Amino acid sequence: MRCDLHVHSLHSGPTDLPLLRHIGRDSYTEPGAVYETARRRGMDLVTLTDHDTIEGALALSGRPDTFLSEEVTCTVPGGRTIHLGVFDLQERQHHGLARRRDDAEALFAYLAEQRLPACLNHPFSALTGRRETGDLALAFGGLPLVEVRNGMMPDPVNRHAAAAARAMRRGQVGGSDAHSLGAVARAFTEVPQARSREEFTAALREGLAVPLGRSGSYALLTLEVARIFAAGVGEAAAGAAGGPAAALRFAATLALLPALPLIPLFTAAMHARERWFGLRHFRRFRAAHAPSAGRPRRAGLPAGAAVQP
Repeated sequence: MRCDLHVHSLHSGPTDLPLLRHIGRDSYTEPGAVYETARRRGMDLVTLTDHDTIEGALALSGRPDTFLSEEVTCTVPGGRTIHLGVFDLQERQHHGLARRRDDAEALFAYLAEQRLPACLNHPFSALTGRRETGDLALAFGGLPLVEVRNGMMPDPVNRHAAAAARAMRRGQVGGSDAHSLGAVARAFTEVPQARSREEFTAALREGLAVPLGRSGSYALLTLEVARIFAAGVGEAAAGAAGGPAAALRFAATLALLPALPLIPLFTAAMHARERWFGLRHFRRFRAAHAPSAGRPRRAGLPAGAAVQP
């Protein structure tokens, strides 16, 4: 069975993209449209991983081939953040996660206590801001799964994640990280032996899954940002008559239209930054946690493990 384990809908909140973060959404896609697209593209199961909410996933919960998930923003010591994919949860567990998001150790303990499948999303990406090697050591030590096939990340960044996951003996999963319908199911997770939703999620708990699909590219990133920009303009135009605040938002959106031709330059910079950020932090992680000849093995890395890019 196959499932895209990293998909966003209009419930994911405001975007982090420069210029758009005060007036635009992270996604404009209706949950039902995600469901139909994922199933049409070969996914046997469908879930949504909106940022710190299960509202989108709840909209699909009446279907037998769905389960609740979310992407949790977790604060680590120093005030930096990492993103976690948490799957097959219940509403009460969502509230438990929300209460612990600002305490990584408590959050990891709760995930283990509740036996929730959870993965570290895009560990070598710049998406969540500043990063220290200790943040990654904490996350790899506390989470059983790692997202190693992200459909929006450049291939080298995904390869860094896969190498670290192998060395730390963590299960591997994949997801598209789609914010528009065009990227849904670009990357996904397969459990070949599963014949039901319950068997699929049980395999996730055991780390018995296979990440499949394609990595991201500059062209895809550019198209995805353009889609989000266009959807934002359309939503602002449709709601412009809804009052002063809506009219002001529409005016602010129109003011950004001259920047549309600059999107390829903006995404080129984003793509290059992802590759540079990923390589730099992977090298630091490897230096801190890969065993060297003649030196004792560092805590947290299995004996004989080697971290290769």
